[in-house]
Amino acid sequence: MEKTIPAKHRLIKSNKNWLNGERRGKILVTLCALIMITATLSITIFLGSKGIQSFTKGGISIGEFLTSKDWDPTNSESPKYGAAPFIFGSFAVTLLSALIAAPLGIGGAIFMTEIAPEWGRKILQPVIELLVGIPSVVYGFIGLTVLVPFIREYFGGLGFSLLSGTIILSIMILPTITSIATEAMRSLPSNLREGSYALGATRWQTIRKVLIPAALPTLLTAIVLGMARAFGEALAVQMVIGNTRTLPEGILDPAATLTTIITLNMGHTTYGSVENNTLWSMGLILLIMSFLFILLIRYLSARRKIQ
Repeated sequence: MEKTIPAKHRLIKSNKNWLNGERRGKILVTLCALIMITATLSITIFLGSKGIQSFTKGGISIGEFLTSKDWDPTNSESPKYGAAPFIFGSFAVTLLSALIAAPLGIGGAIFMTEIAPEWGRKILQPVIELLVGIPSVVYGFIGLTVLVPFIREYFGGLGFSLLSGTIILSIMILPTITSIATEAMRSLPSNLREGSYALGATRWQTIRKVLIPAALPTLLTAIVLGMARAFGEALAVQMVIGNTRTLPEGILDPAATLTTIITLNMGHTTYGSVENNTLWSMGLILLIMSFLFILLIRYLSARRKIQ
């Protein structure tokens, strides 16, 4: 005859199993968090230590590195390590691409959430998702074969220019801005729209004076996230921007960014040399800018709640 386990004992055993599972889950999640923190700190420490070596061991002035327009590290008599043209190129393509992509992305989000019928949303949403999945090299190849010849023929110049890099980047960051802006508009309480319509406002007045101000912190977060991606993009920009060492005088002139110079030159330098260390210093600038973008995003996220 089988022995019956009292209900009290079964409950105790069940609680023990639940506590053991809870403890294992907590340990696993904590371990994952520690791995992420360790990886971030390791990358920051390594890149920081390598990035400052060009100033501590290479004898390069920080002011000269950040402000000089001359970049000629292969000159045996008087090598020059001025990164100002590349810093300017990174900021230029980032800001210009954000100026193009932000209105288009926010406009697309408003269209999908407030204006388009159901069939319009079903068409536009897959298009946005498709743009996200296209690899960077494909964007760069299309820009190289289509955009660069078009600009050369109809606008002048070589075609490889700041404008080409800006257009490619604006297309690449457009899905990021559109997706986040769409979620921001959809998450707004419906009573905002109903209250505005009840007061006699039109749909456009409701969008312009009620919905956009209410979602503004999240919309700005979307723009900053797009800019963060644009600032760190390398391959697609490298294929269309021209990669020159001079400061561009106009939007149709070729230029270069920090990422393009790093990817072009890192494989051709000796590890530990002054030129190699200056490339690590450029990487440190990219890391610092990433941190600043993250801080800005966190600041904007803190303002998301509707008062």
